[in-house]
Amino acid sequence: MIPMVDLTRQYQNLKADIDAAIKNVLEDGQFILGPNVAELEKKIAAYHGVSHAIGVASGTDALLLSLRACGIGAGDEVITTPFTFIATAEVISLLQATPVFADIVTDTFNIDPGKVEEKITNKTKAIIPVHLFGHPADMDPICALAAKFNIRVIEDCAQAFGATYKGEKVGSRGDCGCFSFFPSKNLACYGDGGMIITGNEELAKSLRLLRNHGSAVKYHHSALGYNSRLDEIQAAIIRVKMKKIEEFNDKRRINADMYRALIERNDITLPLELPFCKHVYHQFTIRSKNRDSIMKALQNEKVSSAIYYPVPLHRQEAFTRQNIPTENLTNSEKCAKEVLSLPMFPELEKEEIEHVSDVINHAP
Repeated sequence: MIPMVDLTRQYQNLKADIDAAIKNVLEDGQFILGPNVAELEKKIAAYHGVSHAIGVASGTDALLLSLRACGIGAGDEVITTPFTFIATAEVISLLQATPVFADIVTDTFNIDPGKVEEKITNKTKAIIPVHLFGHPADMDPICALAAKFNIRVIEDCAQAFGATYKGEKVGSRGDCGCFSFFPSKNLACYGDGGMIITGNEELAKSLRLLRNHGSAVKYHHSALGYNSRLDEIQAAIIRVKMKKIEEFNDKRRINADMYRALIERNDITLPLELPFCKHVYHQFTIRSKNRDSIMKALQNEKVSSAIYYPVPLHRQEAFTRQNIPTENLTNSEKCAKEVLSLPMFPELEKEEIEHVSDVINHAP
């Protein structure tokens, strides 16, 4: 069996350091907003070249709190992609704002800046580009639109820790950059966890209040906030893995290059990496009109694969009830019918990639 991701391989490689980190937290006895969270925040802020990083309970909360800190609420509109995990748009609706979907480009699966401008109205308050599957969205035109119309940019970097756009780490261009440490992510913990980065002092102050029940001083609450604090044990685990993140991403890129060299079918479109971007391959996602037969052949050979995402957000029941416009989303519809993600993780063996590729090449 070749899995989509094998978390046990990475744990075995890092076992001594991870076990020691967890043991230290247990012996120290500080479990909420302790020294590991503080140190991780410093490391991640420095890694991205920004002044602030704020640990939160999940990637979803990172998006939610960022929208709140940016003042998004009832009656506002936020433009994003329909081809992503539901959390990206879910948080918009939870704040009683309206998600407005702009179509994607098929080569990177990311939001099309050319489709964003036509969706902007006087109610638009933010854009959430998603760096899907680890490939950066095209940030220059998105940031230019934000400046032109005086709207916020909140980057969804849940799948792209360490990816770069024109030499800059994703998450550092927008007002906020939002990360997930879900176990399967490029940089991951062993539960839920998230991080927000920002270069804006006022946003950072607001985010720290919001994650802790609106409180900067114990039992004094200046806002209504959330219980959304990155767990100290999870922060300790991420600190261990953070030392290896460049190595992990480089191995993903090597694996992607092997897939490209070995998959030979003419009816398959391989993932693109634009020349000014560094793709970190959270997923290696192909496209084919024969997707289902390829997936079946892989299943028969005990090779895992996955469809991210079979139903675009504008087709999800949670959003169809809101009467959100669905016109001009043809690329998202097309990709939903054709995408297939293959096994991808740093510890994937060369022989496994060869086997996966061989099965694909000979599938009906």
